[in-house]
Amino acid sequence: MATGQASTKPPDANEYGGDEISALVLDPGYSTTRAGFAGEDVPKSIVPSYYGIIPSDSTLKHGKQLFGDNSINTPLPRISISNIMSKEGTVEDWDTAANLWEYAITSRLTNTKPTPLASNGLNDPNEDIIMGGVEEQEKPLGENPLLMTETGWNAGKDREKGIEIAMENWGCPAFWLARNGVLAAFASGKPTALVVDMGASTNSITPVHDGLILKKAVTRSPLAGNFVSNQLRLLFASSQPPIPITPHYLITHKTAVDAGAPAQATYRTFAPETEPHPSFRHFQEERVLTEFKESVVNVWTGPGKLGGHSQQGGTNMDVARQHAGKPFEMPDGWNQMFPALDRYRAIEGIFDHKMALSDANNPPPSPGQTITALISSSLSQVDVDLRPHLLGNIVITGASSWYAGFTDRLQQELQAAYPGVRVRMVASGQMVERKFGSWIGGSILASLGTFHQLWISKKEYEEHGPGIVEKRCK
Repeated sequence: MATGQASTKPPDANEYGGDEISALVLDPGYSTTRAGFAGEDVPKSIVPSYYGIIPSDSTLKHGKQLFGDNSINTPLPRISISNIMSKEGTVEDWDTAANLWEYAITSRLTNTKPTPLASNGLNDPNEDIIMGGVEEQEKPLGENPLLMTETGWNAGKDREKGIEIAMENWGCPAFWLARNGVLAAFASGKPTALVVDMGASTNSITPVHDGLILKKAVTRSPLAGNFVSNQLRLLFASSQPPIPITPHYLITHKTAVDAGAPAQATYRTFAPETEPHPSFRHFQEERVLTEFKESVVNVWTGPGKLGGHSQQGGTNMDVARQHAGKPFEMPDGWNQMFPALDRYRAIEGIFDHKMALSDANNPPPSPGQTITALISSSLSQVDVDLRPHLLGNIVITGASSWYAGFTDRLQQELQAAYPGVRVRMVASGQMVERKFGSWIGGSILASLGTFHQLWISKKEYEEHGPGIVEKRCK
């Protein structure tokens, strides 16, 4: 599955990560970062890619960094929330990313003590750090080869930065960088596949042929999980009356009320200069929206688009209004039965740009950003003879693909767009496999005995520099 210039010298177990040493798999994403040992079924360490900052002065740039669910979900005084990743799914803050990844690995996987808070930002509120005279810290991954995943559009300089952190900061004896589309296909047992990855910030289409991505044919758009959250915000704001999103941390007590009745809750107040930053509230609102998406939002399964005409002569929106609604209760106790049309409307924009809600801060998507258009654009850039094979091996991965009706709707859309080709999809029925597809592929790959000879060793890195990752990890 992985290709590269293998060394003719037999691999040394300690140098390349042989059977005696457990390789680590690190799979960074916009929502979470997954880490675990190769050969295991699921990642043992799942850490948010968001991190908290407690400002040390009037600014937010030079404060204490907080990592992990417990820390970033506690309304500490003036806490703000940021993300190490850009909305494109690539690393934006490399210094913090290295600290967060080290935390994900050392806090739950290895016995090596994390480097001090003053130098890497890891949490240890009970420890006072004195930097004077501190000797060079033990490398946290000195015994573990590391396989790291990346997007199909990751820039060369970012690829080199990844191996620099692994080799120089962590002391890894061996390293490999793998495209997450290839790994997702590998996890599904497909050497050739069209990988549809619905993440939090990005929806990407990656054609994979014989274990290699066809990079020029990779397409992506922002119509993914965060887009659906923004659609829900617009939907709630346009409701009569508007539906407020009150996050959990603001509620100290609530009383059960009837559907549609005003909430009866006691709300938390903060002393002056101690209220969390607005970014913290926005992050907590996203958690509520995620709960709503997972329990209420469904995909309209047709026939046709939600904004189209039904076979009975009316509109599909009229048909949708007759479907059963689903109840949902906000953290403050307010609840109602949400009609089926609203549940379908929240995600319809991913398939039909005309149905997307918009305002001044959320412009409408373009026709080419819908998932069917992305797939068509990707296929148009591959060899004609390969297209039927890719359409017959579509791998669905990513947590944002876990909406009821998603695969059925995509099947209908593609079959209508390519009537002469058999469209087949591989979509795991297990949430864990769908959510961690690329990590699972990396776990399988790094545990193969035949893969050990492909590792980039520490010695090779020292001889050739970070540029070796471009030559070896295709």
